[in-house]
Amino acid sequence: MPYPEIMIRPMREDLSRLGIEETRTPEQVDQALTQSKGTVMVVVNSICGCAAGKARPGVARALQHDVRPDRAITVFAGADIEATERARSYFTGYRPSSPQIAILRDGEVVYMMERHQVEGQTATQIAEALTEAFDRFCSPASAKTLQQVS
Repeated sequence: MPYPEIMIRPMREDLSRLGIEETRTPEQVDQALTQSKGTVMVVVNSICGCAAGKARPGVARALQHDVRPDRAITVFAGADIEATERARSYFTGYRPSSPQIAILRDGEVVYMMERHQVEGQTATQIAEALTEAFDRFCSPASAKTLQQVS
């Protein structure tokens, strides 16, 4: 049974205020992950304390970095159940966790931050890890490097 919307609305808004697109249906997730060029960050949002105190503030700080994913979407675990399942279906080789932050390039996971990597970290440490991932996987130079290797 999904969480009541009134209860999670502020948690949704933490990310949507940053310009992260909410995807509430499997079709919206598919569209975002199969029709987008470049990199897409997927934030599996959650009602838990580590999402509130660490993951969402860490994402907010990371998005202030000069290099960012081309697109960012979110699903809410425990609310957008089918959309969350669809997003996780793209996370081949990773177990479901909430929160969870993935960066995909052309539908393939190139970076994953799982709940166990959020727990015990500060929002600043999470932001630092994400900005390192942005620099590595989302910069124009990294895209050229990946294309040359292919």
